Amino acid sequence: MNEQSIQKQYNQIVSFLEEKRLKEAIFQLDAFLHNSNDWTLRNRLEQIQTSYRYMLQYMRLGMKDPERQKLYRQLVADTWEIADQTRLILLDEVSTHYYHSLRRNPNQLPKVSDISGLQKILEGFTDEMAVSQLANYQGLDAILKRHEETHQVMFLMTWSNSSWTVEEAVQAQNMLRSETLAVNDLCLFVSAVTLSLMECFDERKVNWLLDGLQHTNPHVNQRALVGLVFILHLYPSRVLLYPELEARISLYGEDPNFTKQLNRVYIQLLRSQETEKIDKKMREEIIPEMMRNVNIMRNMKFGFEETDENDRNPDWEQAFEQSGLGDKIREMNELQLEGADVYMSTFAQLKGYPFFRELHNWFYPFDQMHSSIIHLIGLNPANDKSVFSIILQSGFFCNSDKYSFCFTIAQLPQGQRDMMLSQMTPPDQTDFMEEKNSAGLKQYAVRPEAISNQYIHDLYRFFKLNQHRFEFHNIFQEEIALHRNPVLKRMLNDPELLTAVADFLFHKEHPVEALEIYRILIDRKQANADVFQKTGFCFQKEKRYQEAVDAYQKADMLKPDHLWTLRHLATCYRQMKDIDSALEYYHRVEAIQPENRNVLFYTGSCLAEEGRYEEALQYFFKLDFLENDSIKAWRGIGWCSYVSGKYEQAMKYYDRILAGKPLSTDYLNAGHVAWTLGNLGKAAGLYSKAAAESGSRNAFMEMFARDRNSILKQGINEEDIPLMLDMID
Repeated sequence: MNEQSIQKQYNQIVSFLEEKRLKEAIFQLDAFLHNSNDWTLRNRLEQIQTSYRYMLQYMRLGMKDPERQKLYRQLVADTWEIADQTRLILLDEVSTHYYHSLRRNPNQLPKVSDISGLQKILEGFTDEMAVSQLANYQGLDAILKRHEETHQVMFLMTWSNSSWTVEEAVQAQNMLRSETLAVNDLCLFVSAVTLSLMECFDERKVNWLLDGLQHTNPHVNQRALVGLVFILHLYPSRVLLYPELEARISLYGEDPNFTKQLNRVYIQLLRSQETEKIDKKMREEIIPEMMRNVNIMRNMKFGFEETDENDRNPDWEQAFEQSGLGDKIREMNELQLEGADVYMSTFAQLKGYPFFRELHNWFYPFDQMHSSIIHLIGLNPANDKSVFSIILQSGFFCNSDKYSFCFTIAQLPQGQRDMMLSQMTPPDQTDFMEEKNSAGLKQYAVRPEAISNQYIHDLYRFFKLNQHRFEFHNIFQEEIALHRNPVLKRMLNDPELLTAVADFLFHKEHPVEALEIYRILIDRKQANADVFQKTGFCFQKEKRYQEAVDAYQKADMLKPDHLWTLRHLATCYRQMKDIDSALEYYHRVEAIQPENRNVLFYTGSCLAEEGRYEEALQYFFKLDFLENDSIKAWRGIGWCSYVSGKYEQAMKYYDRILAGKPLSTDYLNAGHVAWTLGNLGKAAGLYSKAAAESGSRNAFMEMFARDRNSILKQGINEEDIPLMLDMID
């Protein structure tokens, strides 16, 4: 069998299990197992077949069994586990993936007895470092090498272990409880467990992640939280087969603090899916704009320095704003403040260093004592006085990017290194270096929301950039909808939490996804005027105008005479060609804002569409009075004047339009007026320009045909139309 056929058979079995078609799943799994020589799995499956057969017989006889559903759920769970293990065993024989290579050739890793043995080695690192420090760091390289090799063994061994035994689960618990194990080492272990679960579901590992949520260190508990979310996303219905596990997760849901953290990670994952969009904007807009205006940036100061009127040329600030660079910088800052991944485009090209060839290094928290870093910044990581050190301790970059940053800096000559660091900070570094400011940066970096966000950025880079990336399930590329997850939706059903997710999707211009959640709030009678407004806007963006009107009208009932709602109601009615209703709402807006120029224009347009040209003219004239050189007002005046018989007035305004930047329709309409006035030569010339601007003869003929009835009403002889059309060049 090849990988494709193995995966196809496995997917078929899973499909049966998800549909609760256990008999067919067992039959397919029996055939699947015949390709394997694992007698333990075959014996387990035979026991399941026997138990299920007896259960069905008892049911047929009408015997009552209060434990029947519990047993059935257990049989489905056990069958699924056997299918998982069979799939892995078969893939181990044929797959070229690194994961299966490790399982196929366990001798690739040094012999370490178990998790407990790894823990002892890692716990000894602190003492070894203390002894080395007393001896003026004698033997440091050997200590670091042994420590980091143990990292690799722990990570790969844990990742490739598809199912923990009871003993292994206990040993993993001891890792969590250890008071001497370094936090960074435990963080790496959390990531290894998460990645192992992504390869194969294991109830004991999920329970371990739940234990990790209770760890006192935020770096550990936030990694466990993100890992748990990943697993529940990947196995939405699987957890429901394990009542104790489901009950334990539900118990967490009773803690409002936990549900808020869960919702925050949900939004952070959704935000991470915006990274490609941000990356594109950075590469195509922001960075090129910064490069074009590099001289302006050199002369600018950004608020850290003391105010000195003689230091700054006001022309620089004016040039800064006029260039558009100011808006780009502000946009980048706003994205960064909300937690967006603005550095992906910068660091994506800096993951080719040897450090990143080892999978575990993508997950190891940034450590100034790592062997690849320590020689770059010295042996005193507590020295917080350098800009370099402050940047590395801040929450600016995720762990992966901090390593890339250090490696890149190390490649530069000292002069270029100093210049690069100076450009990354304000020209006057006094304020930046003040203790209170550097302390603030560090405090930000250890906040749970910053830790989880940076870890998600690390995960995004791993699944996007690592050399084995095509071998992993990248959840960032698929829909993430935790509010629908059967395990999590009860935790996330609080109106405040749902609104936060919906508003995020709304502001990121995902109307369909936002609409789904807003409608949940509406169905539960938990919607306010703001929710109805946004629901209407989502419907409007999807061109579902009647549904948008229904939502806007409910918003209008809850928050009467809100200008935004009234304007959008008018717009939707106008799109639906219900001009009378559109005018009703435009007039309501006009009563509140009599000089709203858009409302004046659209009111005039609606009146014109109804043939109420004299009334329409009053609105267009008012718009022309309020705006200087309003071409859209002139177009309205020109057309309404023409169709109401005021030809000289119409020609006057079309002449104004043609003196600017006219459209093909402007030439066309001016041609109608000239023809009606009897100036056939001018009319033919204007029609020729209209034909040239429209792009093709056919396009022009279509435009002309739409106006045919209008010009006939103004007295043009129908028999003359073919002749006029033949006069056009």
